[in-house]
Amino acid sequence: MFTGIIEAIGTIRALSPKGGDVRVYVETGKLDLADVKLGDSIAVNGICLTAVELPGNGFWADVSRETLARSAFIDLKAGSRVNLEKALTPTTRLGGHLVSGHVDGVGEVVSREENARAIQFRIRAPRELAKYIALKGSITVDGTSLTVNAVNGAEFELTIVPHTLVETIMADYRPGRQVNLEVDLLARYLERLLLGDKAAEPAASGISESFLAEHGYLNK
Repeated sequence: MFTGIIEAIGTIRALSPKGGDVRVYVETGKLDLADVKLGDSIAVNGICLTAVELPGNGFWADVSRETLARSAFIDLKAGSRVNLEKALTPTTRLGGHLVSGHVDGVGEVVSREENARAIQFRIRAPRELAKYIALKGSITVDGTSLTVNAVNGAEFELTIVPHTLVETIMADYRPGRQVNLEVDLLARYLERLLLGDKAAEPAASGISESFLAEHGYLNK
């Protein structure tokens, strides 16, 4: 688990095909690796990766086909900057929100505008994730815990203050950029709970419009 509070900006230094998937080397910059051991988790742009080698100034991790298919990792190359966060501990200050490091989908930066000293971003989420995104709710973008300031269909707005721009890779964002999205953990579990006994049926992957209509929610 993570908090969504980015600890450092790292750099992808190597990407090596390995047995059908990819092994990546991440140089971790100012991230303190003194308490990191083999097998520990580090979030890279919001993707939970396991450290399999620790050469000193970074770590190697394996990236599965599932991760490559569900995230924007495929867009990274040697030299790409990435957000880094070590897994939380029982004494970690929870400054953001609970983040699993499991990417739900890939969004796209639609617009970037100045808003006083802050930057206003509009991001388009995949249609299937729109129901989880709420005004003033939490969302994780490339591993950064953020508050949704406006929602319009599958698009949502974020106001990013100067500190966040400096401490994360969001200063690099331009329209067309692909970003990893993780919706609020509680929203996903609430959806599953609302299915009730239907959750045990093979096709019960989520709440559909037909489910909502059947239970009268669309008419309320």
